[in-house]
Amino acid sequence: MAVAERLKIGEVAKQTGIAVGALRYYESLGLLHSERGDNGYRYYSPAAVQQVQFIKKAQALGFSLDDVGEVLTLHERGDMPCKFVQSLLEDKIQQLEAQIQQMMAFKADLEAYRDRWAEAHLHPQPGDICPLIETVPLTA
Repeated sequence: MAVAERLKIGEVAKQTGIAVGALRYYESLGLLHSERGDNGYRYYSPAAVQQVQFIKKAQALGFSLDDVGEVLTLHERGDMPCKFVQSLLEDKIQQLEAQIQQMMAFKADLEAYRDRWAEAHLHPQPGDICPLIETVPLTA
């Protein structure tokens, strides 16, 4: 990399809005690459800015850094990772659907407690913290 085309880590941070510590972390995961100068500084190619922006966009879609690493590895091998990205997205959608169903069931449970408790005429016993919560069964 020619000296004129190298960016210090602070310059990459400024251009991408990502903290220097996060850039170092990305590098430790192999998502970003730099060269060390004779002075010990990290130097990045101008393409690093685009790569960091790609990482931010992928994270905004809910992809993990492991997922991003796999996508970048495919790209670096010369493969077009779009089909892989589509499969990751489909998995993410299915996970969200399952979470939505779990949350809706939990919401229904909470509404049932709310309604029962609104009509409850409980008589606290010595040592009770909240008789309403004490009526909730523990589930394993």
